[in-house]
Amino acid sequence: MAPQYLNITEQVPHILFPQRLDQAIAKLLADYSRSQIKGWILEGKVKVNDQVTILPNKKILGGEIIKISVMIEREHEQYWKAQNIALNIVYEDDDIIVINKPRDMVVHSGAGNLDGTILNALLYYYPAIANVPRAGIVHRLDKNTTGLMIVGKTLSAQTKLVELLRTRSIIREYEAITIGIINNDGTVEQPIARHATKRTHMTVNPLGKPAITHYSIIERFRAHTRLRLRLETGRTHQIRVHMAYMNHHLVGDQLYRSSQQNHHSNIEVLRRFNRQALHATTLRLHHPITAREMELHAALPQDMVELVNALQEDRKNFL
Repeated sequence: MAPQYLNITEQVPHILFPQRLDQAIAKLLADYSRSQIKGWILEGKVKVNDQVTILPNKKILGGEIIKISVMIEREHEQYWKAQNIALNIVYEDDDIIVINKPRDMVVHSGAGNLDGTILNALLYYYPAIANVPRAGIVHRLDKNTTGLMIVGKTLSAQTKLVELLRTRSIIREYEAITIGIINNDGTVEQPIARHATKRTHMTVNPLGKPAITHYSIIERFRAHTRLRLRLETGRTHQIRVHMAYMNHHLVGDQLYRSSQQNHHSNIEVLRRFNRQALHATTLRLHHPITAREMELHAALPQDMVELVNALQEDRKNFL
């Protein structure tokens, strides 16, 4: 298998002044430990404004451009095994695959999710993808979020997709059902970081990574709102965290609001809905190799269709 490289370019927010370099990078890269980051700095793998530094305690001023290029061990490689799992393929060519991910399916194999993942399915469907970093996966959907994911089948396609995501050149739109009435379209621009004590949670934090979510109203129900959302950034749990920050949690989100939230409703479908009501509906991008304009869609899954129908019926009954 080909080696896997981590290539990251980030700008340090001014709010992180005057922290140490390793502390600041740890804030920017929540998936990596501070000790791991310190090691990269000492090995000369980190550049600050295009200059290599080997001083983890170097004070940052804010605004610096951090570049990291390091070969890393393949993530949880011991769990990389091909499994004959059906994929709902929306589009495929020699360079990319676009799939419609179902609920109850994790994207990456790893401790706690040894098999049954999108990665396992991709390795079976297209074995050569084992030689592409992260098996071509460039962005994730949460286990119980459904919808469109794009995967690079080749190293060149995967590298270009990563760059398109970094420059915010891939438009990703979602539909969601939130609790409560939202009256106006808007934007949430609040930084997100890993929760200080609940390590599976993310939270709005002024020291976190910039995160921007645009939302518009599709329709309102008696006590819920159906939204279209567009990600400008792609932080972990971004939509779920931003909606919770607005006090309009997603229906069924058991991580950011108790599943008890729906149990007092007189709408049976709502009481039974046991995942976050979130679906990735649309991808717009220029093809990573041919530059052809592409727009791909995935219709709402059946459980969300039933939820929308039930909320529409409830609204009609109380007119």
